[in-house]
Amino acid sequence: MDWTALSLTLKLALWTIVFLAPVALVVARWLATTQSRWRPWVSTVVLLPLVLPPTVLGYYLLVGLSPQGAIGGFVSRITGTQFVFSFPAIVVASILVNIPFAVAPMQRAFEAVPRNVREAAWVSGLSVFDTFRHVEFPLAWPGLVSAVALVAAHTFGEFGVLLMVGGNIPGETRTLSIAIYDAVQAFRNAEAAVMAFALLTVSFGTLLAMHFTEKRPGSHG
Repeated sequence: MDWTALSLTLKLALWTIVFLAPVALVVARWLATTQSRWRPWVSTVVLLPLVLPPTVLGYYLLVGLSPQGAIGGFVSRITGTQFVFSFPAIVVASILVNIPFAVAPMQRAFEAVPRNVREAAWVSGLSVFDTFRHVEFPLAWPGLVSAVALVAAHTFGEFGVLLMVGGNIPGETRTLSIAIYDAVQAFRNAEAAVMAFALLTVSFGTLLAMHFTEKRPGSHG
């Protein structure tokens, strides 16, 4: 087991969740309740990473985060270091590829909250924010749990985009999935098998936990 790669992957998953969860919560709630004509466009952008080949997303990120790119150039001028092939770069990549995994479960949870429950809260004098805090979120929290679990599991398994944007730098950008690839390439099959089994266990455990969370009695009142 490559413990450095495991530690880095856990750190990446943590930062991805910290940055992505609040934004995904707002977007998911908006998509679940809005009648705006922009809804199909926003929903399409949210789901795009699901169907976009990792090499395509990785290419655009590589261009944008490079010293010649808009974001990468700005960071280089401010810090004097290049942004691409660094831990912050793979955090940005991880956030983007995980958007649908964060938004979709939350959106389904908010869509399951009956509209008359919201209207009753408004009639009772609660503001939109208070309705969200005291009524909607307590009913929709399993969606947040599912989103966090999915993002963590997907971050553990992400390979292509992270490799293109971060490269394979030990202790900096080499995640567990990239370490498995290295082990296979070096014919260290026993080591690869251990790490692969670890990722399999994480994925299976995540899906199982989501199942029990969604089936939790009374989760929607």
